[in-house]
Amino acid sequence: MRTRTQVGIVGAGPAGLLLSHLLALRGIDSVLVEIRSREYCEARQRAGVLEDGSVTLLREAGLAGRLDREGLEHGGIYLQFDGERRHIDFRELTGGRTVTVYAQTEVVKDLIARRLADNGAVEFGVTGTEVSRLDTGQPRLSYTDASGTRHDVDCDVIAGCDGFHGICRPAIPAGALTTWEREYPYAWLGILADVPPSTDELIYAHHQSGFALHSLRSLSVSRLYLQVAPDADIAQWPDDRIWAELSRRFELPGWTLQQGPVLDKSITPMRSFVSAPMRYGRLFLAGDAAHIVPPTGAKGLNLALADVAVLAPALVALLRGDDTLAADYSATCLSRVWRSTHFSWWMTTMLHRSPGADEMEAQLQLSQLRYVASSTAAATSLAENYTGFAIASRPSGSA
Repeated sequence: MRTRTQVGIVGAGPAGLLLSHLLALRGIDSVLVEIRSREYCEARQRAGVLEDGSVTLLREAGLAGRLDREGLEHGGIYLQFDGERRHIDFRELTGGRTVTVYAQTEVVKDLIARRLADNGAVEFGVTGTEVSRLDTGQPRLSYTDASGTRHDVDCDVIAGCDGFHGICRPAIPAGALTTWEREYPYAWLGILADVPPSTDELIYAHHQSGFALHSLRSLSVSRLYLQVAPDADIAQWPDDRIWAELSRRFELPGWTLQQGPVLDKSITPMRSFVSAPMRYGRLFLAGDAAHIVPPTGAKGLNLALADVAVLAPALVALLRGDDTLAADYSATCLSRVWRSTHFSWWMTTMLHRSPGADEMEAQLQLSQLRYVASSTAAATSLAENYTGFAIASRPSGSA
């Protein structure tokens, strides 16, 4: 079946869904395709700390109704090391900026509900997705829908929002991209637990046995992480062992880690990855399709939203005959991407114990943590990076 749209979008994660919505606000048609089912997209567990600018972006796009009711605004984090827990006060250090705990799962649910309510063209459960003719003025998005019908969609532009393992970045010819990558010698074992959080704000714990993070999803559900080996077998981590190790790494006199039923558990490898440029012909990459950061700095979701905030007005202008913003898209986004990549690397290497590291490295990490906790300048740098810098473009107004 041959059809046509202005923008073909691959991937129904936060980047693809938000892009489809922002384009619709500007009167631009799109077709969005996703290989997973709607149920899968709305159930997969992902991190959920929104920068100050991300919250503003979602509000201005008319997508923050449930976020404002259920999101938990946080004014700082705790750093725990050497038997102490120190608070980093974001509001004081940044002139009032905060972050909001609201799971990526919930962001995706909100976006899907809005796109379907607006009769957006969203296809779940597709197969055989291909993008072609990317260096022409009319690229093509091809896929087979859930009923078995094959579609060839002629587009003005294609947006690859299909993640690190998607098909869009590999469709770019060899030699047209430069990539940088680092794999870390550890992974995160994460659990979602049906128990009220034992903390009011996130705890980042450096421990001689490895890193631990106490996050939360709501006032009744906790999200916790342990540093484990990258080849760790989830079957070797029964619930009792997980809780015992979490309790050991968070242990402080007078403080108790509350335990409860584990609803979900998984192991996530740690990687930094950047691909440039984020445009090839009429294909634009956004989110994890172009860059990956370790989750320590809570940047992955926020980078995806920031990319799209830049991409949406750039595509509108391009479709109206002005390539200026589109030509600058990659450089504009990569400036933020590299800043966030460095921050995520810094947080990760400061807090995790490297396998085989000697006591010298351990003391250097402790020295860095003490400096961050005691220096206003160092704490301000952490707070500014964690809460995020202003997103370049907003959804309101015309391009």
